[in-house]
Amino acid sequence: MASTPHVLPNLAELIGPLLRRVSAEQRPLLIAAAERLAARRYRQWANQVNEARIKMGLLACADREDDIADRVEAMFANAEALQQELLAQVPELSVSTGSLFSSLPLQDQFSLQAQGERIGAATWRAYAERVPDLKLKEQFLRCALLEEESAAFLESLA
Repeated sequence: MASTPHVLPNLAELIGPLLRRVSAEQRPLLIAAAERLAARRYRQWANQVNEARIKMGLLACADREDDIADRVEAMFANAEALQQELLAQVPELSVSTGSLFSSLPLQDQFSLQAQGERIGAATWRAYAERVPDLKLKEQFLRCALLEEESAAFLESLA
């Protein structure tokens, strides 16, 4: 008997309203905090799998998430303090994403995270289009490429 595939939630619909609770200027910093949460999730997944190729791929994804967060945080003076304030304004970000993922089978978690990586890539590209500073534009575009690398890895696991 074949199992019924799970219908995955739409991350943009779930996370978008949370992000809109902070100013547009500070939104990238809140997204960077979400990247750190994703890095933690990737490391947890790596501890759950036995196949070396998958474990190494998940750890590489975690490193990319941290790289994205580092790049975005470098754009803000006092990034850490600002992030703490933003997370206090939107405490559901960590709670809702954690419970959302934990309620799904591991393969569906990978698929949902891949969806998030694609959304992230589009988001960073949108920021790159709007920012006049070429160095910032370059950083946002690099973030998009990192997101796409992780999405491609997760999609290869399907």
